[in-house]
Amino acid sequence: MHRLLRTFTALTALAAIGLTAGCSADSGSKGKERTAAEAGATTGAAEKAPQSAFWVDPESAAARQVKQWEQEGRTQDADALKRISEQPMAVWPAGDDPAPDIKAAVDGAAQSERTAVLVAYNIPHRDCGQHSAGGAHSSDFYRQWIDTFAGAIGDKSAVVILEPDAIAHIVDGCTPAEYHAERTSLLSEAIERLKRQPRVKVYLDAGNPGWIDQADKLTEPLTQAGIARADGFSLNVSNFQSDETIKAYGRSLSGTVGGKHFVMDTSRNGKGPLAGDREDAWCNPPGRGLGTPPTDKTGEALLDAVLWIKRPGDSDGPCRGGPAAGQWWPDYALGLARNAKAA
Repeated sequence: MHRLLRTFTALTALAAIGLTAGCSADSGSKGKERTAAEAGATTGAAEKAPQSAFWVDPESAAARQVKQWEQEGRTQDADALKRISEQPMAVWPAGDDPAPDIKAAVDGAAQSERTAVLVAYNIPHRDCGQHSAGGAHSSDFYRQWIDTFAGAIGDKSAVVILEPDAIAHIVDGCTPAEYHAERTSLLSEAIERLKRQPRVKVYLDAGNPGWIDQADKLTEPLTQAGIARADGFSLNVSNFQSDETIKAYGRSLSGTVGGKHFVMDTSRNGKGPLAGDREDAWCNPPGRGLGTPPTDKTGEALLDAVLWIKRPGDSDGPCRGGPAAGQWWPDYALGLARNAKAA
C-alpha cells in the first residue's frame, strides 16, 4: 500500500439485510494477512460470536496466541486477546495458489452456516513496490489466479474484497500511468469472474477518506473497473478513519457510482487515526484500538456490513519495530485489544 494511513498484513443473513449493492491513508492495506489453511470447522471462538453472520477462524494467529498465553499463565493477556480471536476476520489467501486457504475458509463457514470474508490481493504491480509489493507477474497469470480463487469458492457463501489500494493508487499517481488501463481491465474481468459464483458478493476497494479526500476522484476509475457489476465498494481497509467519517465518505462516493452500497473495515479504528503527518500515520501507529465488531446489522441503508478486513495484530510492515507486512505481532495485537472501542 502507499503512505496515507493504510496498511497491508450465511448468504441468507446477508440477503436479509440487502447485501446486494454493496487502505491506507496514503495507501491502504499493507501486509499479507495470515492464511486459513488447515482451519476446519468453526468451534470454540466461533461459538462465542453468534451475533455475526460471518465466519470466525478457530485457528487464527490470535486464537493460537490465546492458547499459548493461557498455557504460560498469562491469563489476563489471553483474556484481552480474545477480543480479537473471537471475532470474524477476513482471510487473505497467500501465494500463487489461493485455493487451499479459500477452501478451508468457505468449508468452515458452511459448516457453521456463516459467510467467509475473503480478500483478493494479487494485482500486478501491487503496492507500488512498497512494503506489500508483489502481486501476479503478468496479466495472464492474474486472470488464472482469479479463476482459481473463484473456483475454490464454488457454491459456498462468501464476501470478496477485491484488490485493496488498487484503484486509489491509480488516483494518487503511485501506480505508473502505463499500467492504469491494464489494471482497470483486470479488475473488471475479476468482478465478472467472481460474480459467476452463485453466492458471492464482490466489493471493489476504494481506499479511505484520509487518502483520497475528494471521493469523486475515484468515480472514473471505479467505473472503468466495472463497479456497475460489483455489489459495491469497500472502504478503510487496514486504515484508521472513524466510523462516521467513513460512512459520510461512503454515502458521497455512492452517489457518484449509481448508488452502490459499501462495506467498511473497522478492525483498528477504535481510537481513530494517529494525529500528525499522514505520511507517518498508516504504518503500525501506536495507541490505536479495535473498532466496532463485525456485523451485518448496520442500521444504514447503504452500508451492507462492518467488517474486520485487516486482521488486527498483523503488521503493516517493518516500521516502529514491527515485523514484515502481514506477519503476526502479538504485542501490537495486545495493545489494540486493550484499547478497544467501548461497546
